[in-house]
Amino acid sequence: MLLDKGADVNAQGGRYGNALQAASERGHDQVVRMLLDKGADVNAQGGRYGNALQAASERGHDQVVRMLLDKGADVNAQGGEYGNALYAASERGHDQVVRMLLDKGADVNAQGGGYGNALYAASSRGHDQMVQMLLDKGADVSARGGRYGNALQAASQEGHEQVVQMLLGKGADVNAQGGEYGNPLYAASERGHDQVVRMLLDKGADVNAQGGEYGNALQAASLTDHDQVVQMLLDKGADVNARGGRFGNALQAASEE
Repeated sequence: MLLDKGADVNAQGGRYGNALQAASERGHDQVVRMLLDKGADVNAQGGRYGNALQAASERGHDQVVRMLLDKGADVNAQGGEYGNALYAASERGHDQVVRMLLDKGADVNAQGGGYGNALYAASSRGHDQMVQMLLDKGADVSARGGRYGNALQAASQEGHEQVVQMLLGKGADVNAQGGEYGNPLYAASERGHDQVVRMLLDKGADVNAQGGEYGNALQAASLTDHDQVVQMLLDKGADVNARGGRFGNALQAASEE
């Protein structure tokens, strides 16, 4: 009705930037089709998601994503809260959308979003099927950036054992430095993920690597009272007198608890 009265189909404004992005975010496929038929710019920039494709991808609206792609939506368009459509779908765990985007040529290593890239986002969330899909498409297992520094540290911090195993199997550097926790072993130790700690140690993680607020994995595990992790680290030769971090050493950290 509004369109028939001359409403500007590409008018900008509001939280979603334009009508097409708003309809795409909500999954209103008939409205999306109507707007496109009336000349809506499929690649118009603006709003929370940057563009309609990212909005539909983040929400997992398969049919809308397909329509937008068929109408020429730029699969690698940058901008918005998630940086790009692939990242948005990967973080939210929308397997079918990720598959469609990759089939349309989405850059599997595109940078953007809070976690830096799609593999990192999927790893942090524990979306193991998606991680496998991204790795099969050539995702860089060692890409750096974001809060946790890399995908392995993100998966280790969250205790996603299967994802950790996949990443290690693809050659992720078990001792990669960076991010909030300094290294994957520290991240898993602080959170008490004993199975992940075991996997990392079996793959050659440096038990005395420095990094993170508490200086090393032993101090982090000691502070958070993860006895099983502490024992594993000691069995692997962790230096009980290592200096550094907020509390200076593991004994002082344990005494603080």
